[in-house]
Formats: sequence, structure tokens, C-alpha cells
Amino acid sequence: MNKMLEEILEIPEKGRILLTESPPYTLPLQVPYLGMGSSYFAPLAFKYMGIPIYPELASEYFTYLKSDQKLPHAVILSQSGRSSEALWCRNLFQNYTAITNDGKSLLATAKNVKQVIPILAGEEQFSSSKTYTNTLLALFKGLGLDASDAWQVLTKNMRAYQQKGEQLAAEVFSLLQSEKIHGIYITGDGPNIATALEAALILSESTKRNFHGLPMAQYDHGPKETARQSIVIQIIAQGESYNRSYKLSEKIKQAGAHVFTVEEPAVSENLSVLNNIIPFNFMAYYLAQKLNAGDTFIVGGKVTEVE
Repeated sequence: MNKMLEEILEIPEKGRILLTESPPYTLPLQVPYLGMGSSYFAPLAFKYMGIPIYPELASEYFTYLKSDQKLPHAVILSQSGRSSEALWCRNLFQNYTAITNDGKSLLATAKNVKQVIPILAGEEQFSSSKTYTNTLLALFKGLGLDASDAWQVLTKNMRAYQQKGEQLAAEVFSLLQSEKIHGIYITGDGPNIATALEAALILSESTKRNFHGLPMAQYDHGPKETARQSIVIQIIAQGESYNRSYKLSEKIKQAGAHVFTVEEPAVSENLSVLNNIIPFNFMAYYLAQKLNAGDTFIVGGKVTEVE
């Protein structure tokens, strides 16, 4: 079996391990949550659930927002524990909580680490799949939110998510071969803004095509004018923006966009961040195969280490 596909198929079991085998812990509120890429997107989902945490890009926080004096505490996220920008932020705080997949990494072993939360996802060589969902689960658990029902739905529906991802890959590939597509957008609302950003990241890495993730309302404020000969994949969830999303779909279809949707109606909007990302994991795998995209990481490595 292809190793990338194998990693995606491990998602249910790795999530079960975190939910059932990690010890109890509590994550702090009203402090910065700093990360890059997937490790920034995951806490961003919780901001839009109304949880009082402050997600920031570790790079921009370090360069533009750091205080002259060390602040008391932060949560720093890095799946590898080696991302340069995350490591830069360690000394900005008296102590910090580390969320990482490597308990022996520099992030997890600094002198001022107060707490280490292992995400228990196992080795991962390709775009973030099981590490992203386990990061979400670690945050759900530490913030006192029960995600077990959504995880049961995920485990039960994995085959359906795989079929959805394969279908999306086939349809997008056909469009890319048959006409000049000038934009590919993935949109989401509230917590699923994080899903849209993560989906665009993994699809861009895997396929070497430019996928643009953004909030649905932000797409409505201008980029919709590019609708003709574009592809828009909308992440739908039963929430405040549900009706607006469908109305926008009809509007941009009429303007010439190719519109697809991803939705898990069996779970609430907040919990749907766990489920809605999975079809995109499979889509990234199947579309990369169809495009003969080659290795996932060519320009850089899986871990970004800034010189």
C-alpha cells in the first residue's frame, strides 16, 4: 500500500489512542497559542468555537508582537517539535505548554517547559493528516470538550470519506484536463475556516497546484468575481452561515464556477472540524496520483527549519 494512503488510513486508530490512553490534562485559556501551518490552523478552529484562546502565527508573533518582558505563559504547537518559528518563541515566556508529536524534541525538552502534551500520532512522512486530527483531539481534550461522538462517526464513515475524496479528485482532475481553470478555492465558516486552510495546504503540497483556502464570507467579498472557470469546494456545516453558503453556491454556479461541497451532517458544527478534513486527505492522495505530482516535499522538507 502507498505510504501516504497508509498514513491517512491510520487516522481512526491514532485518534482512539489519544482519546483513551493519554492521561488527563488541562490547557490554559486567555494565553497565546503559537504555531505554524497545521499547528496554527488547529487552535484557530477553537477560537471560532468561542473558546477564549489567542491563536497566532509563531513567526509573526515573534517578529512583531513579542513583549519587552517575558509573559507568564503560552501554548506552543509544533507537530515535529522542530519548526524554527515555534522554537524562537520559547524564550518569550516564563514557561509554556508544548503540544507535539515528539516528546524528545527541542520544543518538548527546553528548561522552561511546564507541560508537554504528546499528540501520539506516530511517524508521519507526508502532509499532515493523522497529526492534524490528533492535534485537534488534543485541544478538544485539554479544553474540556468531548469529541468522542464525532470520532465514532469518523471511524464509522472512513470508507465514505475515502470515496468522497476519490470522487473529488476525479472531478477536479477532469476539469483541469478539459478547460483552463484559473482558480481553485476551498471555503469554510467559523471553525471550518481552519479546515479550509488545512485542506488548501495539504492539497497544494501534495499536488503542486495552487489551492486557496479562505473564509466563505471573505470569498464573498471579492474573489467571487473570479467565479467563471474556477473551482470552489465549500465546507458546509449546520451553523449560523449555513443558508448563506448555499445561496452563494447558487450565485457562483450561475456565474460559471464549478462548485462542490463537503459536509458531515451527523455531527455539530464545532465537532465537524474532525470529520470534514478527512475527504480532503484522500483527495490530496488521489489527485496527486492522477497528476503524477511526484514527491510531496521538493522545495523544502516536511519540517521548516529557517537558517
